Amino acid sequence: MHKFSARDIFIGLLFSMLWSSASVAGKFGLRVAEPLVLFTVRFLLAGVLLLAYVYGFQKNPLPRAREWKQITIFGTFNTALYLGLFIIALQYITPGITTLAIALNPLFISVMTAVWMKRRIPANEWISIGLGILGVFVAAYPLLQTSYATPGGLALLALSMLTYSFGAVYYAAVRWELSRITINAWQVFIGGLLILPLALFMHKAENSFNLTFWLSLAWLIIPVSVVAVNLWLRLLKSDAVRASLWLYLCPIFGFLYSSVFLGEPLTVYTLGGTVLVMTALYIGQRKDKV
Repeated sequence: MHKFSARDIFIGLLFSMLWSSASVAGKFGLRVAEPLVLFTVRFLLAGVLLLAYVYGFQKNPLPRAREWKQITIFGTFNTALYLGLFIIALQYITPGITTLAIALNPLFISVMTAVWMKRRIPANEWISIGLGILGVFVAAYPLLQTSYATPGGLALLALSMLTYSFGAVYYAAVRWELSRITINAWQVFIGGLLILPLALFMHKAENSFNLTFWLSLAWLIIPVSVVAVNLWLRLLKSDAVRASLWLYLCPIFGFLYSSVFLGEPLTVYTLGGTVLVMTALYIGQRKDKV
């Protein structure tokens, strides 16, 4: 693998900083709107913007019959289920915990890929998963006592991580002929359409479409869905394995944002849990020497 250039480091750091800000931005939006309403509007608006770019500027072809099915399956797991469950879980847990859990996604994806391809899962991957899960629970332990996190919220978060991992494995298994940005545009828009009926069905409280709502939404769409995703695609194009390393910085930024902007506590449990997760990620990235 080539060494990181100054440009790579800048892009990677900017991606980590923006991607890990999504939970805090979403938390602000949840103060004035229901979770499914906030994210349904986000997906639909982001999808419309991306589709306008894909077909208004790039003039890309429409998906064919088989590709519609593949995009719908991908959008169901990668957007509708993953982010739908994620934003509901965010009502019951601190954003710092969510970014800590997100950092474990590459490990879950690795194990799911092994199961999909029927290969033996190395011991270091099982150890890393166990340490990572333990780390999340250690960091969450004091928060369970202070209403910053609930067992139900952690369960929803775990389920959202599993659906995202399945979506990533499915994406890798399909031989796509469409461009990445076309796939992303349609899967985000379809994900919004799939969540819309549920958002209407579960509607209970009034939503305030005030400045807080639109600022939260604008941040989730532009810096996160457009800029961060574009940076992520550039990192993947350069080196997919090294790109995933930038996800591991998300917990650090996530806990920092939660403390500064939301006043959520940083404790010795936070540090201990983060160390366990980082150790798990190190073990999971090591390759057995032959």
